[in-house]
Amino acid sequence: MENQPRSVSQTQQYEQCAWRWYLQRVARVLPRPAAWSCHGSAFHSAAEAWEKSSRTMAASDVMELFHDEYTALVNEGLDQEPDTDVWLSAGRYSGGEDIERRYHLGMEQTAAYVEWSAATRPVFWSEPGGKPALELSFVTELGGVQVRGFIDQALDEGDGSVRVRDLKTGSMKSKFQLQTYAVAMRKVWGVAVAKADWYLARTGRLSRPLTVGEVSEDEIGQRFADMDAAVKRGDFPANPGFDCRFCDVSHACVFFSTKT
Repeated sequence: MENQPRSVSQTQQYEQCAWRWYLQRVARVLPRPAAWSCHGSAFHSAAEAWEKSSRTMAASDVMELFHDEYTALVNEGLDQEPDTDVWLSAGRYSGGEDIERRYHLGMEQTAAYVEWSAATRPVFWSEPGGKPALELSFVTELGGVQVRGFIDQALDEGDGSVRVRDLKTGSMKSKFQLQTYAVAMRKVWGVAVAKADWYLARTGRLSRPLTVGEVSEDEIGQRFADMDAAVKRGDFPANPGFDCRFCDVSHACVFFSTKT
């Protein structure tokens, strides 16, 4: 892991709790499954398929895709951990209840996304070669560190600039993620990026735009450089507290805390 490319999720996880980073990525502790992960992945797959079809798929087919993907991911998780009481879940729900709840929620959110997209018809920026910018992958150097990522969507603003967009099924939004994507778009593809936003599946609408035009490569690169240097030093301090209850490797953590 010392010489692997970094990512936004790696960096944010390290900053939140470096010991969790170590357990997952160095000690290779098998994480507990979580229905929210299956939910997010299946929703992204369905939304991407809908957009790549030039919005010609029937809504029922897009929902069936969500159904198939969610079911497959949950079954993989059950093969790993059959006891749903061990699964991570949020709020008052048990693991089993959360699996069922998120299936129905995801089906509703998928249908709502198709309806919203068909009505608003966002215009995607096109990669060189004409491919629409959906799940746009990149690898670039930031702060002297190789950084990789996938941008859910890049939109053509009509004035020569591009807007980056992330699709969110949960409540946690990362400005650092969108800022990194904006810097990567400018550096890799040479396009101007002034705004970014989130499509919020929980509400079926866009967030307020985030201004990213003034974010510098040096500013973003420093966070990757700091994280990368700490990993190479073997510096993995624990940060026990409220977030422990959402940690998928807490079962292997000697610092595990249930403090609120």
